[in-house]
Amino acid sequence: MPGRLDMHGQTVSWQQLLKSGQRIFIGSHAAVPHALIDDLLCHCQHLHDVEIVQVAALGDNRWAEREFTQHFKVNSLFIGGSQVRQAVAEGRADYTPCFMSDIPSLFSEDILPLDAALIMVSPADQHGYHSLGVSVDIVAAALKAAKLVIAQVNPQMPVTFGQAFIHKGQIDAFFHAEQELPELIADPPDPVIERIGQYVSLLVDDGATIQIGFGNLCDAVLKYLSNHKDLGVHSEMITDGIMALMQSGVINNRKKTYHQHKAVTSFCVGSRALYQFVHNNPHIGFYPSEYVNSPANIARNDNMVSINSAIEVDLTGQVVSDSIGHSFYSGIGGHVDFSRGASMSRGGKPVIALPSTAKNGTISRIVPHLTEGVGVATSRAHVYYVVTEFGVASLRGKSIRERALELIRVAHPKFRDQLLAEVRQHYYVPNYQIVKATEVPELGHVGFKEIMLDGEEFDLRPLNPSDERRLQEFFYSHTKETLQMRYNSVPTQMSREKSCNLVAVDQSRDLALCIVTQKGSMVRIHAVGRYYLIDSDNSCEVAFVTRETSQGKGMAKLLLDEMIRIASLRGLSCMRAYVRAENSKMLAVFERAGFIRSAGDEPGEVHLKLTLPSS
Repeated sequence: MPGRLDMHGQTVSWQQLLKSGQRIFIGSHAAVPHALIDDLLCHCQHLHDVEIVQVAALGDNRWAEREFTQHFKVNSLFIGGSQVRQAVAEGRADYTPCFMSDIPSLFSEDILPLDAALIMVSPADQHGYHSLGVSVDIVAAALKAAKLVIAQVNPQMPVTFGQAFIHKGQIDAFFHAEQELPELIADPPDPVIERIGQYVSLLVDDGATIQIGFGNLCDAVLKYLSNHKDLGVHSEMITDGIMALMQSGVINNRKKTYHQHKAVTSFCVGSRALYQFVHNNPHIGFYPSEYVNSPANIARNDNMVSINSAIEVDLTGQVVSDSIGHSFYSGIGGHVDFSRGASMSRGGKPVIALPSTAKNGTISRIVPHLTEGVGVATSRAHVYYVVTEFGVASLRGKSIRERALELIRVAHPKFRDQLLAEVRQHYYVPNYQIVKATEVPELGHVGFKEIMLDGEEFDLRPLNPSDERRLQEFFYSHTKETLQMRYNSVPTQMSREKSCNLVAVDQSRDLALCIVTQKGSMVRIHAVGRYYLIDSDNSCEVAFVTRETSQGKGMAKLLLDEMIRIASLRGLSCMRAYVRAENSKMLAVFERAGFIRSAGDEPGEVHLKLTLPSS
């Protein structure tokens, strides 16, 4: 019957079910049994010092309010919502940091023994099985470990598949109450979030399997995946954005190497349309957190891409996600589980995405050292990429010095000099290694171009300070003939200091572009093109060099065409080049672009000039 507790056909009271001092679990996310808990709150006068164990619980968390302090104390394993956050901040509630994959063992090993579990289920089917619906996650482990299972039976709870069923014989007491599931709609992304989403999407290859969280940043990433193909899902959470990609066919799970043809998750949160989408949907499997969040299981998906956000990242790559200073904000959740799993996956990519600033641009979220009081959620070694609205920092295999330069490059420009000055006090970044503006807006929104040459994929992008070692390797790949043609001599050394100077280019004034191949964190320079601004007549001098094994693919022509285009957009009057007379291939590239030759100042040297159209 609706509105009463029923136990083996008999009406029972809360006083018969729960006692003071016990520990109870309440269902999570969108599956919180609110009608059941509301009834408990109306009849809790006899209860004192009951510990409520929970993760994020959508809806009104009334039990965490001050008026119930004598009756309940929350122990949150992941802080969600302002009421619980405030209770933790005021010392009326506890926060227990833990991996989502580890929570089930806290119950099963009696580290947090449960006296009761309050959950929500769908009505039973003809076989007597109820579905846990939108939240299997840690609910499955809690009901197995609890001495008493009390379930709100809600006809609006979707029936989901996977390991989502519980037989009516496993439930001790029933409370029949129909309620709409709480919806959670992310705010529309602003231009900064849109740009981050665009950059993150570039790290996801066709055929990859993704894990992603909730929020406007995650929505922006999913938006820019709409032109991808054959994506798969292995994620603790699915959202409306995942639903849209499944409906469009972008996510079809066809290329997955684990649970092929099925999206794997442990819970979903979002709109009513999402809850209708997962209802009786055989293409989505809901499994317990210890299964979905197991790094070993995550890693069984080739090309696994985990996408998570953060509160701040220091210049060594340490990630903070659960606290702001001494204040606890959320929790560790599946952040580390999926970062670790993706790093173990063949072709996997753990990605951290965040805006470069906070508090209306007044503070940098890329920091020289972590704020006092915060805790590291994800270690330096677990993060491969950090993405802000200023680009992608690649950290895998990078030294502390290289990491600092990569992260400074994607920090907000107004904080870059300060970050470099502070990092020099702690890490080995030589005084001659400087950071200048690296953005070239003329290359487009994402700051680089994907190109196809001779059947191979390359990126054309600005040279940047973190390319110092790559430029050294590029230099030492040249033959004596190439060095003679390019430098008019045969230099024998490219020192770190010289390499640092060559990559420290103020791209707002001069221009240094390169063509690279990039596979994950592996980057190789194939060609470099530069021009140096000459202030006296608003002209520039151009030069470029191509790796011998990459010559004949049209890289020089491509670089020159791009430099001509950018110089024209910047209003330069003309472009000049000086080429050795015997370098017929280089001369041909310039002349095909419209450069006119004349005798150079040095013997054996040809001067070339291209007059640019006036704006």
